[in-house]
Amino acid sequence: MDDPQYAEVNQEALYRIFTIPEAPDSTLGKIEKHLSENLMGFLGEHIVTREKPLQDIEKDFQASQLPELPQFVSDHTEFLLDKLVAHSVHTSSPRFIGHMTSALPYFLLPLAKLMVGLNQNLVKIETSKAFTPLERNVIGMLHHLVYGENEAFYQRWMHSAQHALGAFCSGGTIANMTALWIARNRLLKADGEFTGIANEGLAAGLQHYGYKRLTIMISERGHYSLGKAADVLGIGRKNLVAIPTDDNNRIRPDLLRQACQRINDEGGKVMAIIGVAGTTETGHIDPLDELADIAEAYQAHFHVDAAWGGATLLSNSHRHLLQGIERADSVTIDAHKQMYVPMGAGMVLFRDPAMVRAIEHHAEYIIRQGSKDLGSLTMEGSRPGMAMLVYSALHIIGRRGYQMLIDNSLEKARYFADLIREQDDFEVISEPELCLLTYRYVPARVKQALTQANAEQVQRLTPHLNALTRYIQKRQRENGQSFVSRTKLTPPQYHREPTVVFRVVLANPLTTAEMLADVLAEQRKIAQKATSLLGALRTELRELGLLEPH
Repeated sequence: MDDPQYAEVNQEALYRIFTIPEAPDSTLGKIEKHLSENLMGFLGEHIVTREKPLQDIEKDFQASQLPELPQFVSDHTEFLLDKLVAHSVHTSSPRFIGHMTSALPYFLLPLAKLMVGLNQNLVKIETSKAFTPLERNVIGMLHHLVYGENEAFYQRWMHSAQHALGAFCSGGTIANMTALWIARNRLLKADGEFTGIANEGLAAGLQHYGYKRLTIMISERGHYSLGKAADVLGIGRKNLVAIPTDDNNRIRPDLLRQACQRINDEGGKVMAIIGVAGTTETGHIDPLDELADIAEAYQAHFHVDAAWGGATLLSNSHRHLLQGIERADSVTIDAHKQMYVPMGAGMVLFRDPAMVRAIEHHAEYIIRQGSKDLGSLTMEGSRPGMAMLVYSALHIIGRRGYQMLIDNSLEKARYFADLIREQDDFEVISEPELCLLTYRYVPARVKQALTQANAEQVQRLTPHLNALTRYIQKRQRENGQSFVSRTKLTPPQYHREPTVVFRVVLANPLTTAEMLADVLAEQRKIAQKATSLLGALRTELRELGLLEPH
């Protein structure tokens, strides 16, 4: 590699990188065009990533010392294209069906440039101006989608300085944390001489109200961010009570009610009950109406984590799946999932516009009381204007466009489940409720044997099948032609034995039926090369008496 060339270090050169290029054929103008073309080329390839071991990539990013001399933008651009872009994960590929990371419509690329160029900081009106009412407008539209209040409600509360219908966050983790922060502060609010938990701390709050502990009730399929929230808010991970699920991965209301009563009887207090609308692993939705009833009975904050499934409300033909969400005190929705915008667009919505007063903070130098500064009502301080991209997507795609996308993705998931069922060497593990499902490869003879296997036999066979699933998933990822993820479930049909499965998310509108068939064909081909794993499985079958010796 040639020795690097360095730019001059002087004020004129530095000023130049902060100014707009003078002409389209300027150096920066050419670089921008070159970058755009290369990015479009990358996005146009139907592969996950160019294969290169992570250890080799790390060698390109191991210099510990800050660069002393400035590089030319053109040289640095080439480095990024060669070392970064070429080895990035192609999350927009229609064959990348393993995660909830969204495919992006191309119109967002130039709009993102507008957002970065304006560099607005949503912490304060003085650094964002028009972006603040725009963000409140987006929150208002999503609030209407969930809660459906009348127009007078939104005219009164959407732009009120002392109220908020919700908050933009970097993602679902901060959104969930914000909802539980509000729940905690409202529960342990100022009362008589006690000036509130925000001033006096958790221990003083528990003592004042006479609670031995606070608990957060979730499904065993609840997102890991809720554990972080329990930790950060001082509730403690041990007080995050996971309730078992039914055969469809939904929380069992009967067991939830029993657990809530037990906590009450022991002198504890159920602070919050969380319903999941689209579990991360299987995409299932808890019975939200029943959870709302239990939350009312125990005077607990009812929060719905709809980071994944919330966008389903955009489809009039499927929004009934989230029946009861309108009864939630707060709701999390990630626009960077099924609303097809870039990462960093999480939202938490509040049924009561006054709810945010429980966490309101002011600092005279930046967030003054009575102002419309959003920083007083959010956990995060400085934030980019991501709401602009959500606003644009809502207008350019429209609700009817989103309905078409949502409906198509659900239909595609059902099609793929049917396609898997048609194979004699694959099986569906969890049925799709939204556009997410799990399945695994099972050799035909093993699949037949499993239909008559008892619990002990399933227990002995499962580790071999788990090893085979892990092998296939890893090799498929390394091949770079397509990608599915994997997770571990406890399927009722296999006596709750911990089972490794493939997990697919079919939200990309460009994923075709042919591509899905190709994914299965590739997995089958990889499996046939796993001779030692298949041999061990066959031996186990024979020893269990489930395979006749030749």
